[in-house]
Amino acid sequence: MAPALIEEPAQPVQPAVGYNHYGTGQYKVAFNSGPKGFRADAELKGTGKQPAAKYPNYLPTWSETKYPPLEPFEHYEHGKDADSTFPNLLKGGQVAELTGNIGAEVTGVQLSKLDDAGKDELALFVAQNKVVAFRDQDFADLPIEEALNFGGYFGRHHIHPTSGGPADHPEVHLVHRGAEDTTVRDFFAESTNSVTWHSDVTYEKQPPGTTFLYLLDGPSAGGDTLFVNQAIAYRRLSPEFRKRLHGLKAVHSGIEQAENSRSRGGIVRREPVTSIHPIVRTHPATGEKAIFVNPQFTRRIVGYKKEESDFLLKFLYDHIAKGQDFQARVKWAAGTVVVWDNRVTAHSALLDWDDGQRRHLARITPQAEAPYETPFEE
Repeated sequence: MAPALIEEPAQPVQPAVGYNHYGTGQYKVAFNSGPKGFRADAELKGTGKQPAAKYPNYLPTWSETKYPPLEPFEHYEHGKDADSTFPNLLKGGQVAELTGNIGAEVTGVQLSKLDDAGKDELALFVAQNKVVAFRDQDFADLPIEEALNFGGYFGRHHIHPTSGGPADHPEVHLVHRGAEDTTVRDFFAESTNSVTWHSDVTYEKQPPGTTFLYLLDGPSAGGDTLFVNQAIAYRRLSPEFRKRLHGLKAVHSGIEQAENSRSRGGIVRREPVTSIHPIVRTHPATGEKAIFVNPQFTRRIVGYKKEESDFLLKFLYDHIAKGQDFQARVKWAAGTVVVWDNRVTAHSALLDWDDGQRRHLARITPQAEAPYETPFEE
């Protein structure tokens, strides 16, 4: 059983050395134009070089509505109810592995048509494969309410504290870089690359689980997303090292993300929080253990001195970043819905185009259980 939620730390949050120069906020800036950079005419009407947005109903708005702190809730993990042969999910579908140990691509399955048994199987299938690209989907063409109803089966919708959302639908997190936006060139004046591994909003007491991201509009090439299997990253460590990680907890902070949004004229819908989570967490449906730290939101290890914490976190971050044999690269295409399990993966978008083509995606982000750890097993 998952333990009770842990109180926020009393001492100040210190960033891990060397890994948060843009991970704490600038990464989000790189992929989202924000209210100051949003050009409504260019999005609605297009420009001389770029067409109008394909899905104007998904263009971002930045409501000033303030939300209270999130309250704990009892998450139900539907993957535990699934038939592991996937007769409802994969009937008539074709599955191709992306790599030998993370990722799959599925065709011939329409997610919006799944019944509850199929949705249960989807939760388990994604937990096992970590990230799955479903092609030729109708998600973007559905009324936004229907897409949200589908995602809400998997948990309580998370409303992102600083991102824009479609009008009247704050539950949808938008990734939007508008037409003729070439500020990527400014970004690389300060940074050598755009790779920032993270799991989404891990500063929440109950971070997301089964997560949906679907393409609305994208560049002709570029803007792929990398994923890493945090469960294999854990298993690659020696038994003695894994044993030492058990029992350790780390602080995850949303403070820097909120401060960065305020500094550039953005919104903060809900006051930022910090949470303490185990460094190794257990998946409730598969029982797998996975590393649960990331350089964007993890700040320090509880009970360690700063130098000790920085040293161990840097090792884990390097281990994740260099593990190309347990990573996958997902290429976006029209009609693609990528579903991943945020509890056992980390990801990074790639900022590798600078010609002003639009990149526009929508994320539905159901929250899951509070991270918990089960006893070490060799």
